[in-house]
Amino acid sequence: MALRKRSPAAGEFLFEIDPEPLEEQVTALGGIPLLVRAARSLDVPGSVARHLRLKQRERGFDEATYVESFLVLNAVGGDCLEDFDQLREDAGLPEMLGHAVPSAEAARKFLYQFHDEETVAQAQQGLAVTRMSYIPEESRALQGLAQVNQDVVRELGRRCPEQKIATLDVDATIIESWKREAKLTYEGSSGYQPVLALWAEMNVVMADEFRDGNVPAHQELLPITQRAFQALPETVIERYFRGDSACHEQSLLAWLRDEQRAGGPQGRIGFAVSARMNAALHAEIAATPEPRWQPYGEDSMVVKECCELDYVPEETGNPYREPLRYVAIRIRKKQAGRFPTAAR
Repeated sequence: MALRKRSPAAGEFLFEIDPEPLEEQVTALGGIPLLVRAARSLDVPGSVARHLRLKQRERGFDEATYVESFLVLNAVGGDCLEDFDQLREDAGLPEMLGHAVPSAEAARKFLYQFHDEETVAQAQQGLAVTRMSYIPEESRALQGLAQVNQDVVRELGRRCPEQKIATLDVDATIIESWKREAKLTYEGSSGYQPVLALWAEMNVVMADEFRDGNVPAHQELLPITQRAFQALPETVIERYFRGDSACHEQSLLAWLRDEQRAGGPQGRIGFAVSARMNAALHAEIAATPEPRWQPYGEDSMVVKECCELDYVPEETGNPYREPLRYVAIRIRKKQAGRFPTAAR
């Protein structure tokens, strides 16, 4: 009988298990140091120290540590304050940061210091009888945080002087919330509807405004637009604006068209805003001759066409300024004969 070859699986281990724990720590958050290094290189902690003063005593975390901890929380996908407690269980995280992260309760108390009940009361008192929503003035703490963001943008402008163009994209987004204070949104859910002004070419937030869920998306968009343009670095020489139909609002459009505008940069700002449909505009689109429609896109399902309209609505204000240009978009399903409502 032939002897069987010894199986490698029956051999000795090539290593030994040491019962003594290693001094090093293991973490699944190995990418966090890159984020923190970027933030510190932009002097976020120094800017926080200059512009944000909330603490009354020296004990506990300072403002810069709280801000950095919130950056980390967002980067790892945290969506509630309780996620801080989970981060505190990672023994390797404080070794990388040089500090621990706050508990959920400490972080909550820090956030509450940005709330100013007096500004809320003032906004409520100034509310017209016919209005249901209001936007309070920012507290001093929020203004300080906005200044920190502006410092970061200016440093980015200094490091990227070749970026001469800035397109600001202003948009509101519904964030669902089940807090007792959350108000109903136009979608029927409860929550909030903050507005962001984004520098599209750099993917950087220029200005923000936290709003209750019942505040219409088109309400008072001019102030945040002005702040966003004011925050652009001096290296930017070409400016643009874009927005959805919420931005189709008279005071905002008049400000964008005025090259001598108050509270913003002088000169031309090119803009593209989705127009709100009305009876006259719809009639003009329907009456557009077929040869004027030009294709601009196509896929397996639809054909996309556009045309420039001969549409000049009656306007108030300066009658001598250049009229706005209206471009209509038409999307039609292929084999439209089989679908009575295929074109829109």
